[in-house]
Amino acid sequence: MKKTLFAPLALSLLLLATPALAEPLKVVASFSVIGDMTQEVGGDKIALTTLVGPDGDAHTFEPAPKDAKTLHDAGLIIINGIHFEGWIEKLAKASATKAPYVVASFGITPRMMNEDGENVLDPHAWQSLKNGIIYVRNIEAGLAKADPENAATYKANADRFVERLKKLDTWTRTEISSIPADKRKVISTHDAFGYFGDAYGVTFLAPAGLSTDAEPSAGSLGGLIDQIKTEKIKALFIENMSDPRLMTTLTRETGATLSGELYSDALSPADGPAASYPAMFEYNVPKLVAAMKLN
Repeated sequence: MKKTLFAPLALSLLLLATPALAEPLKVVASFSVIGDMTQEVGGDKIALTTLVGPDGDAHTFEPAPKDAKTLHDAGLIIINGIHFEGWIEKLAKASATKAPYVVASFGITPRMMNEDGENVLDPHAWQSLKNGIIYVRNIEAGLAKADPENAATYKANADRFVERLKKLDTWTRTEISSIPADKRKVISTHDAFGYFGDAYGVTFLAPAGLSTDAEPSAGSLGGLIDQIKTEKIKALFIENMSDPRLMTTLTRETGATLSGELYSDALSPADGPAASYPAMFEYNVPKLVAAMKLN
């Protein structure tokens, strides 16, 4: 009888003595590559929302009203920067968010590229794994500042992730170096692989420019067709988030066949071959090597 009478009291005392679990930090990432890096560093200490998800095109993304609310409620916002998310400033203004920003590419020296005769900044810096390590450290620093109680966890997670990326960078260099330098030429849908090319010694050509919604001129497309024929380039790839029509034109006009799909500005869904930032390289590199061998 006494046990029955005192059990509720004991339970109440236990509940009072147990500290409330801290709410995870609400973090918003702009697109899937940044989202994956952020999740790796944040782990279970964050509640992550990624605005442009797998197979989504951040170049042509059009935010919805729910995205403004997501930003408004965020404790931290993480973007690529280098003018990649052209829509983020307008969305942030509409959301009236007070959340701090992390620019993941901070500290990277952007490469320049020619766009319709004008030199512009190339935002696709994550395509170099050494740059990817800089992204991870910036994300770690941003999370630690926003949530200092879990800074040690963020550092440990980032350290593990960085070690993985360092090994992946070495592997990528080894794999690409197996191809003679004069055969390292690839056609992709748009100019997303410049940093990869600079880092690993591959020449990438594309019918579209900086953005997937750019329309190539008849002259530039004709010049690319002539180059493919003259140099007998057989490594042609479509990107997972791109319109296939340009590459269909190239294959029809040159007689070349598509070598497959590459992941550039977006990861695959969870059940796909490139569902994480490291998996993107683990998938892309063998595809590139196999195709370049045929050049």
